[in-house]
Amino acid sequence: MLSKRQKENAIKDVKRHDSDTGSPESQIALLTRRINELSSHLKKNAKDFHSRRGLLQMVADRRKHLKYLERKDQTAYSALIKKLGLKK
Repeated sequence: MLSKRQKENAIKDVKRHDSDTGSPESQIALLTRRINELSSHLKKNAKDFHSRRGLLQMVADRRKHLKYLERKDQTAYSALIKKLGLKK
């Protein structure tokens, strides 16, 4: 789980305006941060299957948001992929 400060730091680089929390870019950034943290947890705890299921759900959710953003705004999608270090 991310603290409020960690969420703010994750959104800081990709937000559209000052109070942005719901744009696809900010949601993708938060999901990416949570996915990275959970991936490191699963490297230490390989048999934590409940967390693995949550990780797979987050990856699927992020994929849906990325597809939506790619469909709606190709330039924002490309910029976000570069900022977050996701490969395409």
